[in-house]
Amino acid sequence: MEPTRWWPHSAGRGLVLVAVLALVAASGWWLVSRPRGVAVTVRHSTAVPVPSPAPTTSMSTDGFGGSPTPTPTPSAVPTARVVIDVEGRVRRPGVVRLSAGSRVFDALRAAGGVRPGTSTRRLNLARVLVDGEQLWVGPNPPVQAGPPAASSGGSGTAAGPVNLNTATLDQLDTLPGIGPVLAQRIIDWRVANGGFASVDQLRDVSGIGDATFADLQSLVTV
Repeated sequence: MEPTRWWPHSAGRGLVLVAVLALVAASGWWLVSRPRGVAVTVRHSTAVPVPSPAPTTSMSTDGFGGSPTPTPTPSAVPTARVVIDVEGRVRRPGVVRLSAGSRVFDALRAAGGVRPGTSTRRLNLARVLVDGEQLWVGPNPPVQAGPPAASSGGSGTAAGPVNLNTATLDQLDTLPGIGPVLAQRIIDWRVANGGFASVDQLRDVSGIGDATFADLQSLVTV
């Protein structure tokens, strides 16, 4: 008697093979269809513009509980000025107002410049102006309160005493040992100190030594 075989015959084996292949295919599909995490790299191609902060305005209340109002910007401090009287041979004689620290050539420019044929040789164009002074341009300055400064025999000395408080630059220039530069120093000292109280104060002017003062003592007055 032959033993019973448990292995199915060919038709059964075919069904088992199909079932196995179907199971394998289902497993593969399930593995493929599973969701997977994907790493994403973000690259910024352009920079995002950052808006600049709006300008701030300082605010202040009106003092009565009202709404705040913008605080005005303080105005600039006014520039110091000097007032100069420009007379003589200039195009527009009269008073001019200039910034402090201005010089003689600035005053001449403000007065329209000198007239044609006028020499400025006796003027120190680089001198700093003093507030309240009078600048005379030309060869014939007006006589103020002292005697006229006329030449005597071409010696360069004045005919009479020259008043240190009223003499012009040209009048002082006629004194012995006094040129345009030293004459201007006398005028500058006079303006800065409110005038000469005595002839002896002439020694306080820079450039006038004992010898020069001895020559001038009898030729000037106050």
